[in-house]
Amino acid sequence: MATNRTFTMLKPDSVEKGYIGAILEKINAAGFRISALKMTKMTVTDAEKFYEVHSERPFFGELVEFMTRGPIVAAILEKENAVEDFRALIGATNPADAAEGTIRKLYATSMGENAVHGSDSDENAAIESAFHFPGREMF
Repeated sequence: MATNRTFTMLKPDSVEKGYIGAILEKINAAGFRISALKMTKMTVTDAEKFYEVHSERPFFGELVEFMTRGPIVAAILEKENAVEDFRALIGATNPADAAEGTIRKLYATSMGENAVHGSDSDENAAIESAFHFPGREMF
């Protein structure tokens, strides 16, 4: 059963380049309501836990290093069919393959520095949201 919430994270490359406002504007223009939002910095332990599913992959160390090099913006978004619609809005992981007008086509530079994370399922959206936001921070 689809839920109406998804999780996103503007990655360190987006924050460093000053794209927070532009990306949030695209999210808002696409009809999402932001129900939680904060800027924070992931520790190495946080990043290792968040990306644990990739721990056996050769890029895991680079991923953890990238995600801890600077602040991120975490958000919970609401909209009917949130996960699927947000995945369409952000585009393919590789910005070269992303559709025109998607967030990754506009703001990402590579597969490794791809501007934004978006949950890939309703289950992961709930897990990832809870990882970054205690219940009192969700509205």
